[in-house]
Amino acid sequence: MVNESSTPGTRPVAVVVGPPGAGKTTVGQALAARLGVAFHDVDAAIEAAQGRSISDIFVDDGESAFRDLERAEVARALDAEAGVVSLGGGAVMDPLSEHALAGHTVVFLDVAIADASKRIGFDRSRPLLSVNPRASWVRMMNDRRPTYERVATVRVDTAGRSPEEVVDVVVDALEAAGA
Repeated sequence: MVNESSTPGTRPVAVVVGPPGAGKTTVGQALAARLGVAFHDVDAAIEAAQGRSISDIFVDDGESAFRDLERAEVARALDAEAGVVSLGGGAVMDPLSEHALAGHTVVFLDVAIADASKRIGFDRSRPLLSVNPRASWVRMMNDRRPTYERVATVRVDTAGRSPEEVVDVVVDALEAAGA
């Protein structure tokens, strides 16, 4: 969802990151509703701007082209969105996007493969998980975990928690941090 009231120089209240299946969109939407702010999903914004799915962009143009679009949208959202921003799972792996997150309140939704697989089912709409999805997810998470942890100001273990319970933990953490 694109926030049409974005203003350059505005900062997000929180930026949600994590692997596929962590609940970034679901929790991000619920967190935005709880805080009374807009929600902006970087992947949805890219799909809307391109008029096609992330999967189609990967297939038609390649991962590199998608990452260029993602980097630009992350930079724009971090500079112009005032609510809760949800990044795609791999966005933090781009050094420029990682650097751009400095100084932001970043919420890392940590999830184990058991919960992730229940949530996303490892379907073919996730290009980086299309071959041997479980092994690919574990490898991807092992590669990304240090970066997720490095950029995070708040880490929430989502294991066995409903989206509402995760939002409760995030709100408590944000209040404790004075965000």
